[in-house]
Amino acid sequence: MALALYRKYRPQTFAEVIGQEHVTEPLISAINNGRLNHAYLFSGPRGCGKTSSARILARSLNCAKGPTATPCDECESCRALAIGGPGSIDVIEIDAASHGGVDDARELRERAVFAPVNSRFKIYVIDEAHMVSSAGFNALLKLVEEPPDYVMFVFATTEPEKVLPTIRSRTHHYPFRLVPPAAMRGLCERLCEAEGVTIAPEVYPLVIRAGGGSARDTLSVLDQLIAGAGPEGVTYQHAISLLGVTDGGLLDGMCDALANMDGSAGLAAIDQVLEAGHDPRRFATDLLERLRDLIVLNQVPDAKAQGLIDAPAEVLERMTGQALRLGTATLSRMAEIVHDTLSAMRGTTAPRLLLELAVARAVLPAVDDTASGLLQRIEQLERGAVAVPSAAAVAAAPAAPVAPAPSAPVAAPSVPEPKVAPPPTATAPPAAPPSSAPPVAAAPVAPPAATPPAAPPVTPVSAAPPTPPAPAATGDGAPTLSTVRNQWEQIKQAARTRKKTVAAYLMEASVTQVTGSEMVLTFKHQFHANALQSDAAMRVFTEAMAEVVGGKWRVTCEVGDPSGARPSGPAAPPAAAPPTPPAVSAGPAAPPPPAAAPPPAVPRPAPTPPTRPSTIDEPPWPEEAPFDEDEPPPAPPQATSGPRALSMDQAVTMFANKVGARKL
Repeated sequence: MALALYRKYRPQTFAEVIGQEHVTEPLISAINNGRLNHAYLFSGPRGCGKTSSARILARSLNCAKGPTATPCDECESCRALAIGGPGSIDVIEIDAASHGGVDDARELRERAVFAPVNSRFKIYVIDEAHMVSSAGFNALLKLVEEPPDYVMFVFATTEPEKVLPTIRSRTHHYPFRLVPPAAMRGLCERLCEAEGVTIAPEVYPLVIRAGGGSARDTLSVLDQLIAGAGPEGVTYQHAISLLGVTDGGLLDGMCDALANMDGSAGLAAIDQVLEAGHDPRRFATDLLERLRDLIVLNQVPDAKAQGLIDAPAEVLERMTGQALRLGTATLSRMAEIVHDTLSAMRGTTAPRLLLELAVARAVLPAVDDTASGLLQRIEQLERGAVAVPSAAAVAAAPAAPVAPAPSAPVAAPSVPEPKVAPPPTATAPPAAPPSSAPPVAAAPVAPPAATPPAAPPVTPVSAAPPTPPAPAATGDGAPTLSTVRNQWEQIKQAARTRKKTVAAYLMEASVTQVTGSEMVLTFKHQFHANALQSDAAMRVFTEAMAEVVGGKWRVTCEVGDPSGARPSGPAAPPAAAPPTPPAVSAGPAAPPPPAAAPPPAVPRPAPTPPTRPSTIDEPPWPEEAPFDEDEPPPAPPQATSGPRALSMDQAVTMFANKVGARKL
């Protein structure tokens, strides 16, 4: 019978212990400096090297050439404690789970007084030390506090808080940690190479995730896969079927359904999961881990290089696209829903129903009145998930297909006519609406025989400045906007060969301006613009530009509407406004028809034109009426459209009204 991998490749020196440098380095220094303690406490998760480190410490202390941090593997003590060795009589390993009573502690205390047989130290390795009873710890307290010079204790436990505080205070405590995924993958690859086994690269993340950071558990899973491998080695399909891991295709289908807010596709994905025989709880766990990876990718585009995500290149590319489509707020809310569903599945009799309800909640953020639901709806509006036409698109829609209507030629008057006040009428014309524009002079009253001049065409002010057409190739051969746009696909492909995440950012970009060696890229979302502006991403993009177009480029990233919905030329003038009365005019009015009759004559004669023409419209002044001496004179009418200039006759009349008619 062959030894298990975790026993066959058990570390024999401190240098072979992986992921525990914070423990092995201080122990090596203590051994080399001769600063040894009589009791040690090794704590940490299962399978992370506590008992193995205790055995290495015993070999280092009892080596014939020691104490040394590197046992010689030649003396009797080293061979006895090596893999497959018979063991040493002076190194006693005790399982506290079955020997934790007070009687066992008394027996250990009686035997500890005897000197070692053929070693330097008598070392007691007490595994699962938290299982020792309080009475047993109290029986050992005096011995652990003041042991003989040749006695040493090493307590190994996964729950150090359950060790009696009086015992814990007399030891040197070294906390062990879970092994990082990078170090664990290196160990698995070395062992597979030593065993001569072919294993698919995408299997390693599954094995490491199944091990949960425990070296012993990971090697046990790997040993199981190697034992059941065929002639082709360990394949991905063989691994997921044996480990019960959800297939990546099912997770991709669920993520696509959530990104599209398609509840039908989400329920179909759940049906496929159950038809494939997967556990709903395991699927929910794997989906939660996938959502976590997508959130990390949204925040850290180079998470693969930083070791935050361990996935093959093709899987990482799909995950990057899913992260960009979903968004951080949507992913956070869906992760909360899946987490709550996973917690509710404990002890439930209908796990499928809970999964289906979770999908229904995830694709209906409108019914969620929490903060996470509101953030998701806002994010969907910002990312264009809900189609809302912009003002520029609405303005460009009628402007693009409509050509300016030809206007009849109008002869401009050669000599400007003086502007006079309009004749008063019986009914005052309506006042012009207030406007921020400066006051405009009233239209001149033309004689009946003459044809009134037509108003010049009005050029409306567009909401956005017109976009100039793409420049043609310059004479000096410099790249133009049309050149870069024509080669945009080749540029993205060149960026993809260097870094796929940069190509994903460029999928959301549009080239809006090229001037010499300067380029302006417009994005819909601020996230993509910020991501491309990072030093690493911008360096990749400029290298791709130099490869396809040539030259050195200076790139500016903006956020706006890159769809090109702005009008390509000046907007068509709006329809002419209906003619307004000549007394008050808010702007240039359309010319009256030639056959229109002149305004009716007024019984009273027209006032004498002032020596200086007025610059604003004046409302008609009412006729003077006699008033009683006891009554105050009537107040002049107030203008409703701003200050106005009075004629000489009107000023004299107002002065007379104030002084009094009798004095005149």
